[in-house]
Amino acid sequence: MINNEIYLAIAVMAFVNFFTRVFPFVFFSNKEPPKVITYIENYFPPVIMSILIVYSLENVNFTLFPYGLKEIVAILFTASMHLKFNNYLVSIFGGTIFYMFLVQYIS
Repeated sequence: MINNEIYLAIAVMAFVNFFTRVFPFVFFSNKEPPKVITYIENYFPPVIMSILIVYSLENVNFTLFPYGLKEIVAILFTASMHLKFNNYLVSIFGGTIFYMFLVQYIS
């Protein structure tokens, strides 16, 4: 690609990113958001948590040592974090970081 095409691509990506950030404030500032947005807001975090659980258990062989112990400990840790803090972001990020620590550094 030549420089003009690169600059054009960057400009388009910047505009699209800016538009997606401004869109909710411009269109929903004076009225309530649509029901579909409220539905997504309420049910998206549990869906993400479920996807992370399925992902962490995807290649686990429960018939061989260590029998999925790291994954089960990470799931219990994430659940306890959610019960303690009642915040999906803290649970998702904390549980993911803890799981990655277990997988990378605990043999």
